[in-house]
Amino acid sequence: MLENLARSFTNIFAGLRGRKITEANVADAVRDIQRALLEADVALVVVKDFVKRVKEKALGAEVLAGVDSGQQFVKIVNDELVELMGPATPEIAFNKKRPTVILLAGLQGSGKTTTCGKLARLLRDENKRRPLMVAADIQRPAAIEQLEVLGGQLDIPVFHRPGKSPPEICALAVGEASGMGCDTVLLDTAGRLHVDEALMAEIKQVAARTEPDEVFLVCDAMTGQDAVNSAREFDASLALTGVILTKLDGDARGGAALSVRAITGKPIRYVGVGEKLDRLEVFHASRMATRILGMGDIVGLVDKARRTLDQDEQRALQEKLLEAQFDLNDFLKQLQNLKKMGPLKDLLSHIPGFGGQMEQLDLEGNELEVIESIIQSMTVEERQRPEILNTSRRQRVARGSGHELMEVNDLLKQFKQMQGVLGALKGGKGMMGKFKAFRSLRRQMKEARGQDGAARGGGGTASASPQAPAGMAHPALLGMPSGAQGAQGKQNKNKKNLDALRKRRKKERQRRRRSRRR
Repeated sequence: MLENLARSFTNIFAGLRGRKITEANVADAVRDIQRALLEADVALVVVKDFVKRVKEKALGAEVLAGVDSGQQFVKIVNDELVELMGPATPEIAFNKKRPTVILLAGLQGSGKTTTCGKLARLLRDENKRRPLMVAADIQRPAAIEQLEVLGGQLDIPVFHRPGKSPPEICALAVGEASGMGCDTVLLDTAGRLHVDEALMAEIKQVAARTEPDEVFLVCDAMTGQDAVNSAREFDASLALTGVILTKLDGDARGGAALSVRAITGKPIRYVGVGEKLDRLEVFHASRMATRILGMGDIVGLVDKARRTLDQDEQRALQEKLLEAQFDLNDFLKQLQNLKKMGPLKDLLSHIPGFGGQMEQLDLEGNELEVIESIIQSMTVEERQRPEILNTSRRQRVARGSGHELMEVNDLLKQFKQMQGVLGALKGGKGMMGKFKAFRSLRRQMKEARGQDGAARGGGGTASASPQAPAGMAHPALLGMPSGAQGAQGKQNKNKKNLDALRKRRKKERQRRRRSRRR
């Protein structure tokens, strides 16, 4: 999500680090920002206004004592991005006198029906509402059946009346919602083009008969500026209250997210970040801005963990971590929890330092599955006592999981390193003792990273390793180095080995398929 833009901003700010803000430096940086935004498919008028404001504020800013001028420039850009996509997301205006009505409109293929199910789930789980989904799309074949399937998966009622027109269906649903025990009505209307006068007249009738409290336009973020143009056209007919951007996880550019608010004046209320029904999130301009600038979104990651993970289980795990009783069974649970939270690539983009370095990490998308299959190929005793895994046992685990012995060895080596860190923390008596132990370990890790960077010719890393939230597996245990420069070094060093490993895996898969056919 927004990977290209995050990478561009990371490179721009790297060139400003440690330098004074001068007119020449600002001009170069602003020119690079303008190019990055245009490549991200941001509307030209938005880009011109944005870079103008950034340049004016940068040249007029007084450098604060003790603050790097490059960092101050980053703050100016961050503030302007928040202003561009903001303000803060308003809450849905729930109606206290009657069921709240939310009308979903949009172009064909923008993902309205799936978004209807996602929004119903979010309102039920986060806002404690009792939603009713209304199947008012009688244009697309199987649209009604799709919504009914989603309703069955979510255990949320779906309303439809065969033989009725969409305005009649929606009006009946609003009238019967209270009797069905529902306090929120989601109207899933048919996809339509703004030039289709008949369908636009129909949706106006729906709005007139139901008097919706919220009118959300569902836009496909991957269409770029076309999403912004459709939002402007729909607003002329429906008086939109907000926009839901879908498929934002598949949009590496992000032009729609940066343009839609500035051009239409309508806030982005929610964003779809995956296909599953729990992949709809409330949009926060400040969090999105920090991710675009490569500074991560730890608040968003912790919030995602709070909503997804069992908190009692996480507290029990933290106690195990502090007592150094963490074994491979616990680690397997953590992997499964991470899978619930979404793709590994998306999770890492929330961690400071990783946003603009996704390409350097060389992720294939199956890292969690690889580690999970290796651990599941071990016996219960081997998971509890990894030290008993001798060469023959490791070879058996490698064969059983369908992976190379090298991968099994790497996992066990990294797990042993983690146990050493936890053991050192346990040795500290009291809170102050644990703090001293942690400080000592951090100093040793920095020294090790510096030596590692010097060995690669990089002279050490420029910043500390990104840290995952407490209770979550550290990226190092996912088969990755702990910093972006380490990722680059490992990628360069092992590129040939990785290519050979992939070929061996492919041949092994082909051999197993041939064996099954026999």
